[in-house]
Amino acid sequence: MAVQQTTSQQTSRLTKVKRKRSAGMSFIVYGVLGFTLLSVMSLCWFFLTSSGSNVRLMMADTLITTQHREWAKYLIGSTELQKRVEAYWKQFDEMGDEKDKGFVEIEPNSPLTPVVAKKELVTIEPISGANFKGQLVTISDPKKLRIAVPEKAGKGEKVSSMVKRTGAILGVNGGGFIDPNWEGNGFQPEGIVISGGKIFYNDKGMNGTVQVVGIDREGRMIAGKYKVSELLEMGVQEAVSFSPRFIVNGVGQIKSQADGWGIAPRTSMAQTKDGSILFAIIDGRQKHSIGATLYDVQQIFLEHGAVTAANLDGGASTVLVHKNEIINKPSSEYGERYLPTAWLLFDHPETANIKNVWEGLDIRKIDPSKW
Repeated sequence: MAVQQTTSQQTSRLTKVKRKRSAGMSFIVYGVLGFTLLSVMSLCWFFLTSSGSNVRLMMADTLITTQHREWAKYLIGSTELQKRVEAYWKQFDEMGDEKDKGFVEIEPNSPLTPVVAKKELVTIEPISGANFKGQLVTISDPKKLRIAVPEKAGKGEKVSSMVKRTGAILGVNGGGFIDPNWEGNGFQPEGIVISGGKIFYNDKGMNGTVQVVGIDREGRMIAGKYKVSELLEMGVQEAVSFSPRFIVNGVGQIKSQADGWGIAPRTSMAQTKDGSILFAIIDGRQKHSIGATLYDVQQIFLEHGAVTAANLDGGASTVLVHKNEIINKPSSEYGERYLPTAWLLFDHPETANIKNVWEGLDIRKIDPSKW
């Protein structure tokens, strides 16, 4: 009798074990099937619906602005990637065509000018959006800004170093530069560099056209597409090359987030009607701040009264230095990048010791990859 009970108990246990195994296998099978179904549904949404395609294109545009541009082909294909890049450059070029209508009104300094409360030269306030955090810098006197360049030939210089070396109050990264594999030495700019009313660097010739972001002798921001000779005739004192100009005569040129050139760290510059210069410095590619589109930046500037705005170099170059401290969090794991240009703010810009580091060099022989 005892033997029969033992056998019965063993059979019962085996049956329970088999049921548990069967239930476990069923759970795994159903889990795999469920995951596969969700994956197929997600892929169908990602590639076959308009909302999914919008997300996919935003992701592709974000990759286009990084050193991993080629990865975007896995989202939209190589042909579409090339078309999208070309379409952006064409759009940016066209956005630089319209001429400024002179909305900025800068009060001339005169003994007859009524005494009013003096504005602070610089204020910094936090800005944020759904995906980003950053800083908005306001400079009350645009004539206090200068373009600074590296001290030594052969390599760019960190903005924090330029600020400390020149005694500047504040520094923001400037224009674009030739950057092989996003590992360049930061010494060779693209386009033009003007500082103190003198051409420091020019790879376009006097009759060549260039996209610029600059300030003329009256303190008006100049942005868009011009011949180099025109810039001199207009009295441009400080300038670097970058694009696009995205607020023209008070009107935003970027119509939606989809046209905002992806999500990235941003440095952009604007001017309000009273002449104040705005810099938007937005962190990106980090947990605390993914980044912003140019549409995001455009809306911030418009809310603060900008009538002109243009993009500056962003990504890993984006940096804001104030009182010898880095205020933002650069996206590069190595910290600040070495750059060829920076916007620096001075109490007395006329005394700033800024020399032309490219003077006497054959710019055709510069190797931007050699450190």
